Amino acid sequence: MSRLAFGAMTFGGPSRYGLGKVDAQGAQAMVGAALDAGINLFDTADVYNEGQSETLLGEALRGCREEALIATKVGAKVGDGLLDCRLSAHHIHRSIDGSLRRLGTDWVDVYICHRPDFLTPLEETLAALDQVIRAGKARYIGFSNWPAWLAARAIEIQKREGWSRFVVAQMYYSLVGRDVEAEVVPCALASDVGLMVWSPLAAGFLSGKYTDADPSGGGGRLATRTSFSVGATAEARARWSPILEAQHRIARARGVPPATVALAWVGQRPAVSTVLLGATRPEQLADNLRAADFTLSEAEMAELEHLSRPESRYPQTFLPRVYEDPAYHVVGRVPEPYARD
Repeated sequence: MSRLAFGAMTFGGPSRYGLGKVDAQGAQAMVGAALDAGINLFDTADVYNEGQSETLLGEALRGCREEALIATKVGAKVGDGLLDCRLSAHHIHRSIDGSLRRLGTDWVDVYICHRPDFLTPLEETLAALDQVIRAGKARYIGFSNWPAWLAARAIEIQKREGWSRFVVAQMYYSLVGRDVEAEVVPCALASDVGLMVWSPLAAGFLSGKYTDADPSGGGGRLATRTSFSVGATAEARARWSPILEAQHRIARARGVPPATVALAWVGQRPAVSTVLLGATRPEQLADNLRAADFTLSEAEMAELEHLSRPESRYPQTFLPRVYEDPAYHVVGRVPEPYARD
């Protein structure tokens, strides 16, 4: 799996998600550029632009399928019927067949549960995923946007039953969105699960295009869609200004775009296996691809880590005291994210 991966969420026309901006010709160009740059993992989902993303990605990879790894997802609402969503066995089996048909392939390399389903019994979901693997329709499975406790429970059930095990966690992670470090990252490290990071630029917030002079970012994604804890607002820019200032200063000193610094930072964090790049234009992709050969120094990583460190919550706030108090007779260094400043 390449250090950077390509996310095809923008492939297709307008949809309920409002992110379809890339036509067939643009998809061909960007997939070709990604392959030429050494990217071998391409991510999509059945719900992206009502299936258009899978279709255009499959067409763009036609003739070079053996060179590429494809990840797609299941579980989001893809229709108006009662069975057109969630993670029931019925929906999983129907969805994988639909994804394979649109992608024009016999298998996907990674099949990911797009979101948790608290109505379907977990064992039913996991058994169905194992059947997908055994049928040769997918090579590996993973989860996205799941809480750590649910992922840990699922992995224990998979081990107990001898079913195919989760090996990928596709999660939101960025310099201004580090919530996964509290529980998901420790869970992933303990369970040999690799993080596939989505939106490492926080929907473009860390790209450098959202400024006081142009808060809309030239009509960027955050101008119309704010699904993160950050947004294209003066309040958000003020809140994260120390991070942004350090990011831009490092970028200027190293002669790279600000996005390269943000991508490199998250790519060098523990448990991260690959970082998804999204783009709507070839030049945007070319800028982001610069992160493939860029590495931040220990000092640069430490500065950005310190400035962006989220506020700890219990039990993280309590554990350092346990490790450091001689009365507890605990010997050893407390690991991240439980270390005290």
